[in-house]
Amino acid sequence: MDDLPPELVVKILNRLNDSEDLARSRVASKRLNSLWREVRAVNLVCTLPRYSKSRSIAVTPFKTIFKNLVEDSRNVRSVSIGVDKALSGMSFDDLAEEDSDELYLTDVEFVRAWLPRVRDDLETLSISDFWIQSCWRRSDVLALISSNCSKLVKLEVRNAWLSVVGLTQMPNLRHLTLEFIRLDDENLEMVNDCFPFLQVLNLIGVGGLKEPRIHLLHLKSCHWTVSNAPLSLAILAPNLLELRLKCNKPKSLVLETPKLVKFCLSVEDAEGVSFSELGELDTLEVVSPDMYRLIRNTRFGNKIRKLAVDSVKTIEDSERLKLGLGTLLEAFPGIVSLTLSHVTWSNIKRYFQREGLVHMKGADTTLKQITARVQTSDYADVSFIRYILHNCKGLTDVRLVMHQDTDPRVRDLLISACTMSNQRVRWRWGTWAEGGEDIWVSNGT
Repeated sequence: MDDLPPELVVKILNRLNDSEDLARSRVASKRLNSLWREVRAVNLVCTLPRYSKSRSIAVTPFKTIFKNLVEDSRNVRSVSIGVDKALSGMSFDDLAEEDSDELYLTDVEFVRAWLPRVRDDLETLSISDFWIQSCWRRSDVLALISSNCSKLVKLEVRNAWLSVVGLTQMPNLRHLTLEFIRLDDENLEMVNDCFPFLQVLNLIGVGGLKEPRIHLLHLKSCHWTVSNAPLSLAILAPNLLELRLKCNKPKSLVLETPKLVKFCLSVEDAEGVSFSELGELDTLEVVSPDMYRLIRNTRFGNKIRKLAVDSVKTIEDSERLKLGLGTLLEAFPGIVSLTLSHVTWSNIKRYFQREGLVHMKGADTTLKQITARVQTSDYADVSFIRYILHNCKGLTDVRLVMHQDTDPRVRDLLISACTMSNQRVRWRWGTWAEGGEDIWVSNGT
């Protein structure tokens, strides 16, 4: 290390994921200690082993290590301090009384002790708090950050209770992530007013909302996981391109997003879901047990090329939940690629078995590829696949992913029956397991 050029050493130090390693190396090397001031990023994470060690023997407090690193630095542009996810399983009973503040990282007094040292050049700030120490104490850290960090571009806060009192406008902020946050901004009015130039907004598990309304003119990407409480949701974002929205049973969902290109919607009950046509939508992923009503009542647009459908639950016979493949192809006549979860595949196969050979309106269109997970395989799958191929004349690529517990003999029968009778199709076979990714085992023909 002593023979390396200073610029290269600083570059290496900037790539360390945990600045505690850097703190130890500074003690061991005079050269590293002298070059530390050139480092542009401070990243410190309290791991479960470190936390356990601090409770059994005397070690330097976590906050003290962090403050020392910040105080000895200059021109820091990125700060990340947090608690490892491994500690998330701890309960209040696991805490000793003297530990009640050691990992409370959104404590305003703690942040005020180090933030002024780095505020002039800070561009990225991430704080991941210790929920069992932060959830019962409201923090004014947002107001402190907004009044000190005029150059901040990216802000992430996790596992905290945040007040918006005193929050001021941050015109340079482009990326905001609030994850597992209790937020005292019922309708998101302060978020809209104080972060007007956001381009990326992630609201993951944010509680405390009543009738939230996102109104951001420059927003391009949004990931919003909504708790069960809000019944009325609205997104007004004329330049939004990508949206991932997960909600439960909204009575009202308003989307004014005319430029939306990619949309992932997860909803439990689709009765209150309807919005203006999304005329530019190209890629759609829908997750809902109420799939039939969602498709019938909602105008997703006619430019969709890629569609993924997950019905989540196996449906019973009912008028509103009859979901056949023809329903999908009629609702989305321009799709080229269709991806089906194992539940959706099972549902539309059962619909086929009930209704028999019914011509699918719009089937002779643009569909080229089907990818489907199959839970259990039997000869009904062969009949169903042949029915699809007979109706979808342009289909040339079929990818079937069978559950890893499928009987090998059944799997081999399905593969043989499909490939021998449908030579125009390029087949691809794979396996899947709960919670895992698809494993492709054959490219077929």
